[in-house]
Amino acid sequence: MARWKKKTIQLKDTYAWTAKPGCRIFVADRGAVRFDFPMHWVMEPTSDSIQFHDRPPPNDDCRLAVSYQRLPAIDWSGAPLADMLRQVIDNDPRGVTLTGEITDIRRPDLHLVWGEGNFIDAKELRAAVGRVAIGIGLNIQVLLTFDYWGSDAERFRSVWDDVLQSLRVGEYIPDPTRGPRS
Repeated sequence: MARWKKKTIQLKDTYAWTAKPGCRIFVADRGAVRFDFPMHWVMEPTSDSIQFHDRPPPNDDCRLAVSYQRLPAIDWSGAPLADMLRQVIDNDPRGVTLTGEITDIRRPDLHLVWGEGNFIDAKELRAAVGRVAIGIGLNIQVLLTFDYWGSDAERFRSVWDDVLQSLRVGEYIPDPTRGPRS
């Protein structure tokens, strides 16, 4: 089981990270993974990821989960991320069916693919949407999943967009109280 340690630190006045209005910044491992998430959401560690919910479970309407791993220092530019994503979705025990095309995002420091699928939640017997993203940047592989009720799609699509737009991978900083420095 993974061990998570939450640490609250006092930030210096010259702190350089800023979040989109209405959001907070999640940072794992001094910058291995960083992204914005809605300010009022709750965060909880699990055995294999960090999860974010719009309300404390079991009364939540969505779950965003992130996990990452360090990779060997080699050239990952040819990694078949779309194939990896299809395999993750095909092996999902909930029976997620991929809908639409896989989106491919390339930045100088990150290659990311994501797709969306539908499934029926076994507990609630309700239609749900699952989004999955796999990315590699600076020898870090990140996996993001985002599940929400199909009826809440309009409410949560922008959250996914904000997470992906703000996602940074492998941007380590020596002093987390100061944030990044140019």
